[in-house]
Amino acid sequence: MLVKVFAAATLGIEAQIITVEVKVGGNVAAAGLLYNLVGLPDSAVKEGFHRIDSAIQSLSFRMLRKKITINLAPADIRKEGSLYDLPIALGILAATEQIKFERNQEYLCIGELSLDGQLRPLKGALPIASSAQKAGFKYLILPAQNAKEASVIPGIHCIGVQSLEDTLEVLKLGEDIGGRLLPSSSNFFEEESSKILLDISDIKGQENTKRAMEIAAAGAHNIILIGPPGVGKTMIAKRLPTILPPFSLEESIDTTKIHSVAGQLPQGSGLLLQRPFRSPHHTISDVAMVGGGSKPRPGEISLAHHGVLFLDELPEFKRSVLETMRQPLEDRQVTISRAKFTVTYPSSFMLVASMNPSPSGYFNDPDSPGATSAAAMQRYLSKISGPLLDRMDIHIEVTPVPFDKLSDKRKGESSVEIRKRVSQAREIQKVRFQKLDNIHYNAQMNTRQIREFCQLDPTSLSLLKSAMERLNLSARAYDRILKVSRTIADLAKADTIDSSHISEAILYRSLDREGWLG
Repeated sequence: MLVKVFAAATLGIEAQIITVEVKVGGNVAAAGLLYNLVGLPDSAVKEGFHRIDSAIQSLSFRMLRKKITINLAPADIRKEGSLYDLPIALGILAATEQIKFERNQEYLCIGELSLDGQLRPLKGALPIASSAQKAGFKYLILPAQNAKEASVIPGIHCIGVQSLEDTLEVLKLGEDIGGRLLPSSSNFFEEESSKILLDISDIKGQENTKRAMEIAAAGAHNIILIGPPGVGKTMIAKRLPTILPPFSLEESIDTTKIHSVAGQLPQGSGLLLQRPFRSPHHTISDVAMVGGGSKPRPGEISLAHHGVLFLDELPEFKRSVLETMRQPLEDRQVTISRAKFTVTYPSSFMLVASMNPSPSGYFNDPDSPGATSAAAMQRYLSKISGPLLDRMDIHIEVTPVPFDKLSDKRKGESSVEIRKRVSQAREIQKVRFQKLDNIHYNAQMNTRQIREFCQLDPTSLSLLKSAMERLNLSARAYDRILKVSRTIADLAKADTIDSSHISEAILYRSLDREGWLG
């Protein structure tokens, strides 16, 4: 007898439908069970037989002395992990006629079994639910711990089960399954601004820096903060997500898929409602930053998708780690290639970096006993490549805050107030780029869009020309200034870029000015 049960395999942030074919036929002469598993299974899949055998016998079912052949199709895709335990167990029970599995084409089943038949949580439930819905399945049976996560996908009924026994009870219900269906939780998505714990109003002074962060948030620009220790660079960076526009449902699903595949979602959680803020330590490896491994997993740049990647003390990171980020910063995705397959993870993030201006941190403070020379500062900066610095749209100096501002009890603008202006600027950009694919905000503009949407009047053009010649700016820096100018104009709700927008954007190229890069 041949039975088909449907499962899924994750590849990147997408999932491939896998057909588990179980055929039982012919007695086994020798003692024991002849069990054949084909279809490129890895060790975890092969070892699953011992879990399946124990789980089936714990329910008083029998493993018949029959020849059992299991094929995982399509056979040219390598099957990895333990989520095939449940569909294989159901296939064996149905093929040996110990249970009835009717309308099996409507169900997709995934889950790892323990020896007593309990189901363990798994990775990648959200992309599996998305692929199951696209493939036309009506029901998705999966571990109860992952049910809330999967239920955000509309158009498919998710059924969370605790064990193999619980699964069999669900299948017995047939048409009366309604009481076990988990309602779609996509309608619970809402702005979570009221739950913000950090607020930009906590920062005393630093008005110029907060203005630069507002511009960066409005256009999704990369920004680097330069200043001595203790001036608040990290404090400011951690509050950037609080002024970014709230997640849209599509952005939340995209980001949650990545965290689901990486196993980074808290158990029992659904959608991510806050934009991610990733702050890896400077000892991070190349693979941990961009993703990879023998079984490619997303790295920090993908886990920061639609959010913020913060690199504190940028020159302390290994140069090789920083250089691997150059292409993803431009392409907003990273492709990991292996001999038999290629995986692409999205990585559209805001890069925020901080650094001291010199090893001592006091290059701009001649009164400090730790002040260093311009030559020492240049050696320090040489740890970061020019092409990487060119990809930073905004460079801002963060200076110490005077005592009178530190002791001032008055609060500045809140994150909610700044977020309103940022969201309005993003809406302007959304309308501007509505006819363009994969362009949503100013930082994503390529050369063609810059020429179209960043037209300058003669006065602004003359000002920019003078700055380019005086500072010896690169062509990429020229584009960055135009992008930032466009964002400044959007915040001012101006249709065109004028000289005030250009001059402010030029001010945010601190590392290009004489005395920094020389």
